[in-house]
Amino acid sequence: MFTEQGPTLRELAVQALSSIEHGYDLLAPKFDRTPFRTSDRLLDSVAGALRPLGAFAAGLDICCGTGAGMDVLRQVCRERAVGVDFSAGMLAAAASRYAAAAASPDPTASPDPDAPAAPAGPSVVGRGGPAVSWVRADARALPFAPTYDLAVSFGAFGHFLPRERPLLFTQAHAALRPGGCFAFPVMAPPGPNSLLYWTLLGFDATMRIRNALWRPRFVMYYRTFPLSAVLEDLGRAGFTVELVPLTDLGRLPDGSPRARLVVARKPRDV
Repeated sequence: MFTEQGPTLRELAVQALSSIEHGYDLLAPKFDRTPFRTSDRLLDSVAGALRPLGAFAAGLDICCGTGAGMDVLRQVCRERAVGVDFSAGMLAAAASRYAAAAASPDPTASPDPDAPAAPAGPSVVGRGGPAVSWVRADARALPFAPTYDLAVSFGAFGHFLPRERPLLFTQAHAALRPGGCFAFPVMAPPGPNSLLYWTLLGFDATMRIRNALWRPRFVMYYRTFPLSAVLEDLGRAGFTVELVPLTDLGRLPDGSPRARLVVARKPRDV
């Protein structure tokens, strides 16, 4: 499926019938060769939007997966970048990618996804870049003191039901220093006259049927993250929020941006 090096249809079926954690443990070695990985174009756009927002010392990638979002933190954080995920397989794949990056003369270069596997170590330091480390934990119970200036997340919110979103945002808020920000991109929702709209609708319907009939559940929905509800939940968690247009990703026919960066700040007087 997707590419010759990607997962087979059988492997994807086994993953889909597993729990979220075990499913991603199985998919991890081939995850970067699927369209589920956040695109470099989106990552570059987010990094460009974050640079003017402040000098960040420590960054946290929530639900880091195989570490694609850590490329952003390595560009905008001076001292350390921490990736947290509850899949041991995804963390091992991330550590493998960054073992090669530690020896790279360019700290902003993306790690080679074909680098030999390496055991997950506590820390990797790239030349001129921040120390990189990995923590296995559930995003709904983050084991961090408020020591981070920046938290990011890419492509993981579909794994949380709407009722879990306030807890997720509260955990991100608790990990940030006063004045720190929690940032993540959101795409403009497709309209009902597009194929993507009906594809996502069909996928979510299929997942609801699967979860009603099969255990363990595999939570992954594409239409449970409406921006208006997300902004309300961020406000209740204690954030002040602004939306930064990612104009380099294009505009819709009505002139609005195809993507925005949600920048939720923890007040300095907390």
